[in-house]
Amino acid sequence: MTRTIGNPLSWAAEATFGAGRTAAEATEALRGHTDAPPEVRRLTNADLRTALRRGIEDFGALRSDVIFLILIYPIIGIVLALTAFHMARLPMFFPLAAGFTLLGPVVATGLYEMSRQREATGKAGWGAAFSVIRAPVIVPVIVLGAVLMGLFLAWMFAASVIYNVTLGPQPPASIGGFLSDVLTTGPGWVMTVLGLGVGAVFAALTLALSLTAFPMLIDRRAGVMVAVLTSLRVVRENPRVSATWGLIVAVAMLLGTLPLFLGLVIVLPVLGHATWHLYRAAVPGETD
Repeated sequence: MTRTIGNPLSWAAEATFGAGRTAAEATEALRGHTDAPPEVRRLTNADLRTALRRGIEDFGALRSDVIFLILIYPIIGIVLALTAFHMARLPMFFPLAAGFTLLGPVVATGLYEMSRQREATGKAGWGAAFSVIRAPVIVPVIVLGAVLMGLFLAWMFAASVIYNVTLGPQPPASIGGFLSDVLTTGPGWVMTVLGLGVGAVFAALTLALSLTAFPMLIDRRAGVMVAVLTSLRVVRENPRVSATWGLIVAVAMLLGTLPLFLGLVIVLPVLGHATWHLYRAAVPGETD
């Protein structure tokens, strides 16, 4: 059928109705197709080991480390450069690096899809990581991602306040002087203890909200609220296993920063793939 050039009124009408359809689809995606969270399974440490083993298998088969080499390292390089040339930002370097774990579930969204497709079909490529950019999925992912970004910004603000009331508010004169103040003075120890304590609270909240939420948004059209409630239920039903997983993530991320963040190329993909398999162990499939 030959397509003709419309007049301005038809263009305006098509744009208006198209925008209306897009808004309706976005609203439906946020609401989802179910109002009740599904039942969740009880987890054991054996499930954590299985999830990590399968995450390593996905990592080896899909070579998802290449994606992080392309996308993550330019960002890390910019952050390191800014920190190196601006001493005023030095106290925020560790909170920034630690706070990256708060955004990890968003960064790993494509990895969940790669693992999902490999589980369903036996194979998947890098293109699977970008197939999450589809209307029923991307809208709730963006909304939940915005919540985690809010937590990240709140953590950075809290870290700034902690520095100002302990070692600040003046910026450090040098990297060596700053490290000496942190490690050998009372205010430095107070800053460290407060920072670790407050950071742990933000990390626990992020874990509870997102442990299985993002994989669930990709796996089924559940809606943001149902996905978050399901994640909270998983943590509530499995407090020890969830805490152990959080500790594994924290230690792995710490090791991944050494040396010069090189380990993150392996740590981030493995944890991302493993999180998908942990979700599958915790939340029964719709056909189960």
